[in-house]
Amino acid sequence: MRVLLIGSGGREHALAVGLAADPSVEQLFAAPGNPGIAAVAELRDVQATDPAAVAALAVELAADLVVIGPEAPLVAGVADAVRAKGVACFGPSAAAAQLEGSKAFAKEVMTAAGVPTARAHACSTAEEVTAALTEFGAPYVVKNDGLAAGKGVVVTDSLTVAAQHASECGQVVIEEFLSGPEVSLFVVTDGTTAVPLMPAQDFKRVGDGDAGPNTGGMGAYAPLPWAPADLVDRVLAETVEPTLAEMRKRGVPFAGLLYVGLALTPAGPKVIEFNARFGDPETQVVLALLETPLAKLLHAAAAGTLADFPPLTWRDGSAVTVVIASHNYPGTPRTGDPIEGGEQPGVIHAGTARTADGTLVSAGGRVLSATATGADLAAARSAAYALVDSIKLEGSHHRTDIALAAVEGRITI
Repeated sequence: MRVLLIGSGGREHALAVGLAADPSVEQLFAAPGNPGIAAVAELRDVQATDPAAVAALAVELAADLVVIGPEAPLVAGVADAVRAKGVACFGPSAAAAQLEGSKAFAKEVMTAAGVPTARAHACSTAEEVTAALTEFGAPYVVKNDGLAAGKGVVVTDSLTVAAQHASECGQVVIEEFLSGPEVSLFVVTDGTTAVPLMPAQDFKRVGDGDAGPNTGGMGAYAPLPWAPADLVDRVLAETVEPTLAEMRKRGVPFAGLLYVGLALTPAGPKVIEFNARFGDPETQVVLALLETPLAKLLHAAAAGTLADFPPLTWRDGSAVTVVIASHNYPGTPRTGDPIEGGEQPGVIHAGTARTADGTLVSAGGRVLSATATGADLAAARSAAYALVDSIKLEGSHHRTDIALAAVEGRITI
């Protein structure tokens, strides 16, 4: 199988590692890729959000499968353009990707499907914002209606901060706050059959103890030793199946990766958000434990044959990933700093680049993630932090408490 991977972040590097390890993959291409992806794939230059350019590249490479990593190309219609050329593509249509592209659309679908989620109002005026914030009270949850690279959500006890974020976004969705530990569940689907992956937990806030502003994610771990045994089955029955049915009913079947962000509230799992692609950094830990060949799984979803796919197999143990962020992230990050130790096994590249002389340097906010597995969560955590300690990036920062509460048994529902 010849596979073309679209994207250039940490999620795409983790996907590239998984795809390259699949014996059925004869050749792996990535566009535009990054220095980490270049170690396992042949890089090609393309504008990832240009549907015609990506489709033309897929034809030129005689790709058997195109895997689209980021959300922006999906919302731009890249998957539609690839499929129009007769090439199998893992990723939803532009219309279906609105489950991530528009928070208001996602809420509309959830309501129609009877999915457990937070009460919410879509707001476009200051008056509507004030009314919604007053109705739901603190903590205030304000979400940019459109794509915001994982940083469009503000959760705050400050009415002033909430109103300011709403004014900066324009169209927003304001929700009631959902209490309880958060879980990320990835579901591979061909629009009808749904195959869940292993639940994971990520860490959105920049600082230890969930302090500071939201980021694109500062670390993750899997599996979740504290999660209810029936969690996945319940989410499939209450959320995933009804959502897929509602999308089919609307004539926009969702085929690809449905990311279900959940809060395990006292009343049961409720949806915080949907995404239309793998999450970052949860992908790093989930794929580190997946034994099933990744390309074959994604091709079955793209081809509509998931119902015939054998049950997934998983490696024993746990996985932990810790994100190393550049100076000042999640503000304007400092870039161009040299990186030492960034090319070891388990180091996933997100915001990296090479200088003319080949030096590996930082090129974004979340620069690397150190991913490790172990016999249990404590062992995986120790290995991940040992990997972090072996990497040198001036001015960088990382959380020191990824998976710590789970290891210490401090997570309760």
